[in-house]
Amino acid sequence: MRSYQPDLTPPWKKSAPVPEVPADLDLVVEEVGTGFCGAVVGCEAGTVTLEDRFGKHRVFPLEPRGFLLEGRPVTLVRPPSGPARPTRTASGSIAVPEARARVARAGRIYVEGRHDAELVERVWGDDLRVEGVVVEYLEGVDDLPAVVRDFGPGPDARLGVLVDHLVPGSKESRIAASVTDAHTLVVGHPYIDVWEAVKPASVGIPAWPTVPRGQDWKKGVCRALGWPDNTGAAWQHILSKVTSYKDLEPALLGRVEELIDFVTAP
Repeated sequence: MRSYQPDLTPPWKKSAPVPEVPADLDLVVEEVGTGFCGAVVGCEAGTVTLEDRFGKHRVFPLEPRGFLLEGRPVTLVRPPSGPARPTRTASGSIAVPEARARVARAGRIYVEGRHDAELVERVWGDDLRVEGVVVEYLEGVDDLPAVVRDFGPGPDARLGVLVDHLVPGSKESRIAASVTDAHTLVVGHPYIDVWEAVKPASVGIPAWPTVPRGQDWKKGVCRALGWPDNTGAAWQHILSKVTSYKDLEPALLGRVEELIDFVTAP
């Protein structure tokens, strides 16, 4: 008969149990052996695939205590069968499952046109609903001072404005500079049109074409890329390629985040 062998390992040398965490899509963890940090983009039997902020993928085994979650060791396990629920929104924020939309704030974010509004909704829509922020569009920036004056911003009704092609010496920069209201923040990106704020690689092109001055920029882009001369259809194609903040240029990402912070500040 086999005799009982007591465990004589001192308590301070024993490994404390760690929680098991489902490897849900978009969960951000660090692999302990390599220090590789990324979001979960796939989980098969026995392995998990992570994607870092540069888009690089690496596959790791699902080993006990193999990952750090917010600095603490965990054991990743394959999620239960069925569609995994994303843990982050398209903007990269922590998702709030089944969150109800907040009653709209008095403050607003204005963008120049419909395409700008659709792109902001595509990436930041979940965040904006949780915060109760409404996005409206101006159909151009020429009347911005009058729009600000009519809106009447205040401490409890801040106004944020996103302007296209906000570069030194441009018409847009002069108009933006004329808005001095303390409860209004006007920021912008350097692109002629918000189309350019989508990374070319996400659309499947090497770069956005250079359109000669004086030509309609959107139509010039369609011609240069060999797309049908239908800017509405072209935009829907571009928008369909945007699935998260990773598909957008930093020059736009930072400005939209800045506006959301400004409008929602206490």
